Amino acid sequence: MTVIRLHELDRGRSVPLAPEQGQRLARSEVVRAAPNPFDHSLWTIAPHGKVGAARVGDLEIHIAPKVPIARLLFLLGYAHHGDAWREESVALDEAATLVPAFAQALWRQTQRAIHQGLLPGYVDISETSYVLRGRLRETEQLHRHHGLAIPLEIRHDEFTVDIPENRILLTACERMLTVPGVDAQSARMLRHVLRDFADVSPLARRDPIPTWLPTRLNARYHTALRLAELVLRATSAEHGPGGVAINGFLLDMPQLFEDFVTAALRDALAPYGGRLRSQDPHFLDEAQQVNLKPDIVWYQGGAPVAVVDAKYKAEKPKGYPNADLYQLLAYCTVLGLPVGHLVYAKGNETPVRHIVRRSGTEILGHALDLDAEPSALLAQLGRLAGILHRCSVT
Repeated sequence: MTVIRLHELDRGRSVPLAPEQGQRLARSEVVRAAPNPFDHSLWTIAPHGKVGAARVGDLEIHIAPKVPIARLLFLLGYAHHGDAWREESVALDEAATLVPAFAQALWRQTQRAIHQGLLPGYVDISETSYVLRGRLRETEQLHRHHGLAIPLEIRHDEFTVDIPENRILLTACERMLTVPGVDAQSARMLRHVLRDFADVSPLARRDPIPTWLPTRLNARYHTALRLAELVLRATSAEHGPGGVAINGFLLDMPQLFEDFVTAALRDALAPYGGRLRSQDPHFLDEAQQVNLKPDIVWYQGGAPVAVVDAKYKAEKPKGYPNADLYQLLAYCTVLGLPVGHLVYAKGNETPVRHIVRRSGTEILGHALDLDAEPSALLAQLGRLAGILHRCSVT
């Protein structure tokens, strides 16, 4: 097994690979992979916006994030669970790398959640039976058995531990065990925890995460469930582009940054009223052939008053080094707004202010310090909300 270790900020490393290994890695899109033009035995491997660990064929890839692990967990939790996540505390070993840290947090929180036993509940079951229980599904009975008395198509409630909450925890623990880089202690503890889920059925790889509602009855599960959902999302990729099998724990940093900014701005703008829409669909042209989807549009009274584009890193495709500015100018033009806002992660880009010639459209750049403590980071979003409000009323 060839192991390749990268850092999120690496520009690229030369690695000796066989042609089929390099091609498989390039198709996976876990990293960027290109053959060296001067030495065909070498491939240049560079990060592609993802952090974590993955196994692609006989290659094992580890990509360390630039953001502290505890902060990464906060960004993930807040992006998916909003303000509720701040009330929870998940202890992470800061000395551990990404995968071991999440593995340790998962088994510890799961163990804490089930220390009083698995949470039971009622599940609605539809099945074929020779004994009538609950209600007869008349339409299914006629469709499947054409008037025969038995077997019966029935529907009933069953009191069981095979409920969505337990299925989420079970599947997250099983998935984490398959991730490369899990430390020995966590692997042992995850297997130990799984013994308690013998009567619970796991989710299939392509099944959606079941919906659960936080209540008083499942309060002891809340932290573990939210963490397990993060693990399931990060381990959901089974096949990448081109049918390449991928097994691992991968976080898409640009998407995570966009999700966090959207969730945090929605909370920060709430005192000012209005409505926030993410990925708001519009058209660039009158014929409605060119689609536009701004990351965030803030509406007041049904009219757009601010547009925000969240970019973890500036897009600099060859020939268009200022693609982010062009994109935001298009958003402002279509929405009829005099000011547009770009939000970057601090360290990737510097704050900017541009006034477009002849149109007078102003583009403001803002940088978020992801290394800041959660309260300070949310305070930055609060100040940004204030700027959006002031720009909307001038």
